[in-house]
Amino acid sequence: MKNYLPALNSPIVLCHNDLLCKNVIYNEEKGYVRFIDYEYVGYNYRAFDIGCHFTEFAGVSDVDYSLFPSKELQLQWLKHYLERCKELSQEGGEVTSSELALLYVQVNSFALAAHFFWGLWGLIQSRYSKIQFNFSRYAGIRLKQYFHMKPAVLELCSQSGTSWHHLLH
Repeated sequence: MKNYLPALNSPIVLCHNDLLCKNVIYNEEKGYVRFIDYEYVGYNYRAFDIGCHFTEFAGVSDVDYSLFPSKELQLQWLKHYLERCKELSQEGGEVTSSELALLYVQVNSFALAAHFFWGLWGLIQSRYSKIQFNFSRYAGIRLKQYFHMKPAVLELCSQSGTSWHHLLH
């Protein structure tokens, strides 16, 4: 991971680093989204924050990885994200299929890393935290998902090569 993830060239940006669903507040009436719980904020790879957010769709206490966003949902989400980034940076232009495919590979690679990271975090918490939560069980779930996802992510990365377009289909 140490050599592979930086080579994906995901930009380093200010990240929340804990975008589980309970930390994302959506006010439908007023039409805005707010983030809470900033204890893990810091600079990180953009794709880590997004990939971690996607892994959190599965929940924390009652984890169900069938809730991990489908490829179609991820591509839709990522396209909106890139469109908004271009709008805010005043870069303009359409999101290209190459940009979208690259971000998809980056996000899924960092989602895999997030499982590993939060698995190790859970092991450390199980030893030192005073919070009443089964951190050992959580660590086991995250590490099991890491090893479950790893072959598919490695295959995705090996398919990507220098052309990203075919990954969208």
